[in-house]
Amino acid sequence: MLIDTLQEILQSLRTHKTRTVLAVVTVAWGVFMLVVLLGAGRGLQNGVELQFKDDAVNSISVYRGRTTIAYHGNPRGRSIQFDNTDFDQVRDNVDAVEYITARYYPDSELTVSAGSISASFDIRAVHPEHLYLEKTQITDGRFINDRDLADKRKVSVIGKRVMQVMFPGGDALGNYLHINDIAYRVVGVFTDAGRRGEEETIYLPISTAQLVYGAAEEIHQMRFTVGEASYAESQQAEQQTRQLLSDRYHFSPDDQRAVRIYNNLDSYKKITDLFFWVRVFVALVGAGTVLTGILAVSNIMVISVAERRREIGIRKALGATSGSITRLVVVESLIITGVAGYLGLIASLGLLEILKSTIAENEYMYQPDVNTAVVISVTLLVVVAGALSGYLPARRAALIKPVEALQPR
Repeated sequence: MLIDTLQEILQSLRTHKTRTVLAVVTVAWGVFMLVVLLGAGRGLQNGVELQFKDDAVNSISVYRGRTTIAYHGNPRGRSIQFDNTDFDQVRDNVDAVEYITARYYPDSELTVSAGSISASFDIRAVHPEHLYLEKTQITDGRFINDRDLADKRKVSVIGKRVMQVMFPGGDALGNYLHINDIAYRVVGVFTDAGRRGEEETIYLPISTAQLVYGAAEEIHQMRFTVGEASYAESQQAEQQTRQLLSDRYHFSPDDQRAVRIYNNLDSYKKITDLFFWVRVFVALVGAGTVLTGILAVSNIMVISVAERRREIGIRKALGATSGSITRLVVVESLIITGVAGYLGLIASLGLLEILKSTIAENEYMYQPDVNTAVVISVTLLVVVAGALSGYLPARRAALIKPVEALQPR
């Protein structure tokens, strides 16, 4: 019976080729658009999340600035300068601090050399816990440690790109880099999960850099992570930091430019909230496109039932049950939507694979893709929609009375 039913359905589809092709194209286009839009939405999110790949998501950065509000007799326009005491104060008094580092940037005109090779790289002087703030991955040797700071050692940790340029043979550990004629022994090599430019960086112990480059105890910025703290707790840590610095430098706690604080969790939350609604919008647009295709199939099945009214009447007169008639129409609808859904799915996944292999890493669109759950959901959607699109025309066919169907119209 199943084989006979399928043969009858295929015969019907061949008889009405144009109608069948239009129905398949409509549903396939709807599925194609749904999956591509979902994949593109994911690609946009991946691109934005690349900005957070370089740094710990749960981090807070503190930058010095200039006062814009007169406060307690102090004029506006004062420059705020951080020092080691500020680092100690934040580390010891802000409750949520997990890992913390300060940064000091030596003169940008420094020249880096090794043997006959000279170049210019980003040089940062930091604390050992900076390793956790930048998601730095040590591939050889080690990172700066507490002993380096205490003894003010002239050591350096270099990025992969620095190693490739300065030590083409690949053997960097134990060798020396000269930064404006001061020799620093290389104790580690790292890669970075974020931007490639991060691998063109040289890290020095902050105590060494402050001594060598005459900075006394000056630091340029502070960064710390807040561990498993909630978003609200991270905001509280931000407020505590601002209040500490306000008390020390006598500026208004409301002066956002005196000390600029950047809460990575705040930005991450805004972006994740935004992309939640982007995904909802994309899903609605895609689902609407699929629904349009399903309605087209349903209309086609209504026309098909009307055209086959006499045939259905003869079937019922010969003993066909309402259930068999219903099944015939529903199965035909499922075949149309199933084939169309499969074609749309394959085409969309193929396009996303092409985009994944051709789009370079960037902050706007990266790795557009859909996961298995989405593919399964779309498949189920097509199956359910196919059954629904054929059900009402099938019920209409099942209610046809043989006597009325056989009468000339």
